[in-house]
Amino acid sequence: DYLIDDYDQVKDVVEVWFDSGSTHAFCLEQREDLQWPASMYLEGSDQHRGWFHSSLLESSGTRGRAPYESVLTHGFVVDGRGRKMSKSLGNVISPEDVLKKYGVDILRLWVVASDYYDDLKLDNSILQAQSESYRRIRNTFRYLIGNLNGFNDNEKISEDKFPELEKYILHRLWEVDQIIKDCVNTFNFHLMFTTLLNFCSNDLSAFYFDIRKDTIYCDSSSSLKRKSARSLLDIIFNFLVRWLAPSLSFTSEEAWKARGFPQSIHLEDFLTAKESFCNHNLKNKWNVIKQVRRVVTGALEKKRADKIIGSSLEAHIDIYLEDKVLQKIKEIDFEEIAITSSFNLYSISKDVKGFALEDVKNVIVVVNKNKGSKCQRCWKYSETLVNDEICNRCHETIL
Repeated sequence: DYLIDDYDQVKDVVEVWFDSGSTHAFCLEQREDLQWPASMYLEGSDQHRGWFHSSLLESSGTRGRAPYESVLTHGFVVDGRGRKMSKSLGNVISPEDVLKKYGVDILRLWVVASDYYDDLKLDNSILQAQSESYRRIRNTFRYLIGNLNGFNDNEKISEDKFPELEKYILHRLWEVDQIIKDCVNTFNFHLMFTTLLNFCSNDLSAFYFDIRKDTIYCDSSSSLKRKSARSLLDIIFNFLVRWLAPSLSFTSEEAWKARGFPQSIHLEDFLTAKESFCNHNLKNKWNVIKQVRRVVTGALEKKRADKIIGSSLEAHIDIYLEDKVLQKIKEIDFEEIAITSSFNLYSISKDVKGFALEDVKNVIVVVNKNKGSKCQRCWKYSETLVNDEICNRCHETIL
């Protein structure tokens, strides 16, 4: 219950917008824990002619400048069809319902993934899509944490000793870091999130993780390539967990603690990618390699659909390239890059017939079933097996 005697009527209001526009004076200037001008004024787009405007007019007249360094305006939450939420339409989705069904990090993910320059659309189909995005990021953390089990400083390899593939991923990490810095400075959290999601999905899960699984699972623990891969995974983890901490607060904390760190991830600062990570020549080379890999993947999928092979490891691939590309990438191990058991590179000619993609010129791939026997450890096919069980590499690894 409320008693009228508990309240005093304030009669010294000049005008509500003038009073609200004066808040910078009696809030920022009067409190020792705050400073004038404000770093930012944050409100909805309806305040362009309201609080933002009245504050600008009042402060400019009395202080000679705006009471804020920057202004950020955002749209309003609407349903998936862009309609205002109302009980009569039955399209209201409350935060409490979202928390119960999806969890707090999914709700936070929806916020950061939305472009606040416009109205923010929300319905169950949108939340389902964000759940899928969350699953990709969580699986990235699971892969990193699982494959860094037992990793310590004694295993770390200097970046200048990394193989080319690891150096290329370092360059991609440097590129992402440049975008993240710009996004933070311009409050473009939508681009920040999509950049991180694409990095996790395309550069890591669908490319680097896929290629390096064999090395991490099957190479000797003393292998330089394996040590390099695990050293890179450690670098990636330390960047990603910090970048995602402001949006996926609980998931990032869980991932951080899973690595055994005692203090909270939210006490850590963002890392800065070294300038030595940047290598545009290597980027250009690996962009070509990735295009060739696209054609190989398409050729393998066709053979799999035709029931000629099951796993890509059952395949032998012949890759035909124009001479200038062949010379550029001839030392690349496409058995590793394409996840097959053997390969050959050839110069392309007019009479070569095979699989090609229209948007990747002068690359033809011929896939045949490998005639070797399957190693029971790495599952690759080899012409000779030790004791008819494992390949020479696996035999040397387990000795």
